[in-house]
Amino acid sequence: MNIEFRNVEESQIVMCELMLPSHSNFNGKIHGGHILSLLDQIAFACASKHSRAYCVTASVDTVDFLNPIEIGELVTMRASVNYVGNSSMVVGIRVEAEDIQTGEVKHCNSSYITMVAKDDHGNTVKVPGLILDNENEIRRFLKCLKRIKMKGHRHQEFNETDFSSKNYLDELQKYRVILP
Repeated sequence: MNIEFRNVEESQIVMCELMLPSHSNFNGKIHGGHILSLLDQIAFACASKHSRAYCVTASVDTVDFLNPIEIGELVTMRASVNYVGNSSMVVGIRVEAEDIQTGEVKHCNSSYITMVAKDDHGNTVKVPGLILDNENEIRRFLKCLKRIKMKGHRHQEFNETDFSSKNYLDELQKYRVILP
């Protein structure tokens, strides 16, 4: 096995958990915060498995809650490293919930979390590259490149914008706000 490169498949993780009443809000839906915690755990496991190093969460690029998750549903999370940089990895995670009585499965969440590999002293370490074996892995890698580019543009635009209220008075009038 080439330790400088790893197949995507080598670090894929699947995690299942039954959703309990202690994970829910007053409406019987699972707290988004509970799902976020599970996402962070599986992203850590996947990135650490790929890099063979301790990993930390650098950013949560996207979390789209598509469908609610109910008490009693079996949640399955599938994670894979979709992109690698020098010390960073983007882990893509798909969350599905299954009604264990009917077998109906629904897609509930898609997430992209950037993890960074660290050594025992907290310094970043180089991670193995990716061997892309099929069209789906190539598509995911290219989508990550696009997301990274878009994120860079958002940061640049945000940092270049003057957010003083005098420049936005006309814009603010459109919203349900009271101005001084």
